[in-house]
Amino acid sequence: GEFLVAGAFIAVGSLLLLAGKSHGAVLEQADVTVGRYVIALLITVSVAGLLGVLLYFSAIRPFFGSGGMAWVMSTIGFGIVLQNSAMAVWGSSSVAMPSPLGDEVLRIAGAGVRPQEILVIVTTLFVMTGLDFLMRKTKVGKAVRAVAANQQAAALMGINVTAIVILAFVMSSSLAGLAGLLIAPITTASVFMGLNIALKAFSAAIVGGLSSPRGCIAGGILLGCIEALIGLWRAEMREITLFMCVAIAFSVPNIITNEFYLKLIFTAGIYYIAAAGLNVLVGWSGQKSLGHAGLFAAGAYTAALLTTQWGWNPWLALLASATV
Repeated sequence: GEFLVAGAFIAVGSLLLLAGKSHGAVLEQADVTVGRYVIALLITVSVAGLLGVLLYFSAIRPFFGSGGMAWVMSTIGFGIVLQNSAMAVWGSSSVAMPSPLGDEVLRIAGAGVRPQEILVIVTTLFVMTGLDFLMRKTKVGKAVRAVAANQQAAALMGINVTAIVILAFVMSSSLAGLAGLLIAPITTASVFMGLNIALKAFSAAIVGGLSSPRGCIAGGILLGCIEALIGLWRAEMREITLFMCVAIAFSVPNIITNEFYLKLIFTAGIYYIAAAGLNVLVGWSGQKSLGHAGLFAAGAYTAALLTTQWGWNPWLALLASATV
């Protein structure tokens, strides 16, 4: 997340330099041309990649082979350093960065879309396709996957593990910087923008599968659609609902493999159906009945006899028990 922040502010600084303005000046629409934006993109991706190398040598490599959470804490510390460095240079206020394509709203099938948002979609598709091709069709991509699967085996096959790991950090950091460059014209550049986006990105990766690039893409699309649909209903519920869905996705594998939780869910479901039937009769219809438990037993015995004695299909027995 902090690399995304770094990418946004590197882009802002690059555009200020290209426009001949000093630090702290305000970027105008005329200052952000397509050519300058492309140059800023190259600078941002390059500097973010160098920061990835710095992260590897300062916060990752020293803790190779050591147990515990040392490397996790070191990466968190590196992110804090980046965030506070950006705050020391740019302050805590947001910095506006105009889009090189303008801010005029385009109407597509009745929906309002800004040109920068279209640029984000196009760039995302390009990056997705390029990464998928790189990882599946090239020797470098296959080497990255081999190192991720088993570093010792990859080294025995002649792969330079250290170089591949550094390359992975460079690619990851560069893509985070690219994301910061793309999103800054939409949300403005802020030193606090990284955490929320990083949590959503990590959630999408978890939902889609950390070891599956295509799954990460699908997870990101799924969570993005959920957030957008919830936003149409109640905008203030977007973040809560999104992370609730992620929490449920995390817990489902543990639930479906735990016999206690499965029995609990099944029992709760049976009780709910029985209670709902009684509620329809007594609550909504205003009728009186004390024999609902007998109907519960009749349905259970009907399904049991049809499946065990007569060999019916369970689904047909279910329909028959409901009819009875």
